[in-house]
Amino acid sequence: MIEDFQLISPGKVRVRYAPSPTGPLHIGSARTALFNFLFSQKYKGTFILRIEDTDKERSKKEYEEDIINSLKWLGIIWQEGPDIGGKYGPYRQSERVDIYKKYIKKLLDEDKIYPCFCSKDELESFRQYQMSIGKAPIYSGKCRNLSKEEVKKKMEKGIPFVLRFKTPLNEKIVFKDLLRGKIIFSTDEIGDFVIAKDFETPLYNFAAIIDDYEMRISHVIRGEDHISNTPKQILLQKALGIEPPLYLHIPLILGPDRSKLSKRHGTKSVLEYKKEGFLSEAVINFLALLGWHPKEEKEIFSLNYLINEFSIEGIQKGGAVFNKEKMIWLNGYYIRKSPLEKIANLAIPYLVDAKLIKAEKIDDFPSNEFLILETGKKVNFDFIKNIISIHQERIKILSEIPNLVDYFFKQKITIDKDLLIWKDASELEIKDCLIKVKKIIENIPEINFNRENLEKILSEESLKIGKGDRGKVLWPLRVALSGKKASAGPFDIATILGKEEILKRIEEAIKILS
Repeated sequence: MIEDFQLISPGKVRVRYAPSPTGPLHIGSARTALFNFLFSQKYKGTFILRIEDTDKERSKKEYEEDIINSLKWLGIIWQEGPDIGGKYGPYRQSERVDIYKKYIKKLLDEDKIYPCFCSKDELESFRQYQMSIGKAPIYSGKCRNLSKEEVKKKMEKGIPFVLRFKTPLNEKIVFKDLLRGKIIFSTDEIGDFVIAKDFETPLYNFAAIIDDYEMRISHVIRGEDHISNTPKQILLQKALGIEPPLYLHIPLILGPDRSKLSKRHGTKSVLEYKKEGFLSEAVINFLALLGWHPKEEKEIFSLNYLINEFSIEGIQKGGAVFNKEKMIWLNGYYIRKSPLEKIANLAIPYLVDAKLIKAEKIDDFPSNEFLILETGKKVNFDFIKNIISIHQERIKILSEIPNLVDYFFKQKITIDKDLLIWKDASELEIKDCLIKVKKIIENIPEINFNRENLEKILSEESLKIGKGDRGKVLWPLRVALSGKKASAGPFDIATILGKEEILKRIEEAIKILS
């Protein structure tokens, strides 16, 4: 099906991402937005954001804001949309009612739709009957041939109604999906479907095709769960004399059990992943891997790389399995490769939330002055940056930072006696090693107290004290300074804590072993 894409002229592509603001933006929807964005940028086209808010009861402004903020954070930027306008707006369906009414009137005047007065109970009873005899549950057509007089009487009585499309009988609907090839539906499997709740409230299939036509959409790229909607939309387009766009249905994202990805798999919204401490670059990279593969064997790629290399050939037909561990691995990679100053700035809110520090000038964020809450000591941004620098290689998600570095902000750390012990050494041996290390550090002049000297002196002396085994000295020293089984190295920690603080912590460890 790729030949259709080879004929595209640069600048002619117009695609849209059209979410319903009935909840926050989740991973599956974000991937759909990304694929539309990449396709539009690849062909120097236009990416449109359209808010499909015809569901008045469930659509909320805060969800629209979440969608917009999520996409902006990911770097998926639109050229036309509800917040910036454009030539073919408005871009909220709730603001396009007059446009829909015009097309509803046209279909009504041409006798291509009709009011249906069947009650919900009546429809449900017939649906259950059809299923019981092994047939697809489609509308019976009861109201299809009501006379104008009968319709008028029912409306005068105020009987609720919906508008149904008169689906042609015994026809084949054939369309070409640009990923899957030819797809065929029979109209006998569709029946007369509802296009509007009334003359002013269109439903999805109708509003979508009107908007796609009015907004000059060239390609509709969406999830494969919309394949069953496509024949209905094609029927409506044909009835209105509208040229259909090209369709491409991408595979769904699956959970580890290979069922459709949902909340029960533990997934979160895009902004929840941001709050958890994922970088936008990592999320974009991860989304691209969900159902798309580049020509070359690689897993790390930037948004600019994706724009240049994205192709329909790379989209897989099978569903991609969501792998949180892979997402975390990618995030760790991007954290390691990011500038130190960036990660240090991103770390500050997590340290504040953990009540380790207080930003003294929060209105001038990122602040350069901080108060360590337990000790009352004031520090600057360089102090934060130094701490992050010795942990950056270990950070996988930003929310881990407080637990990794909290020992720098504590008045007194908790030390597990057993953790101080190196291999099969005795408590007495470890205590003796710490006493000797303490004396060595005490004799280092303040002017010479830096990482280079610490490493040189302690590396040499630890060999002597440990009788050839540095670990017997450096392991308990590191634990005494951090209280942790895994942490940065003792020389890095000691340099940041300073001579006075490390002597105090070593003394505490010695007491524990006494």
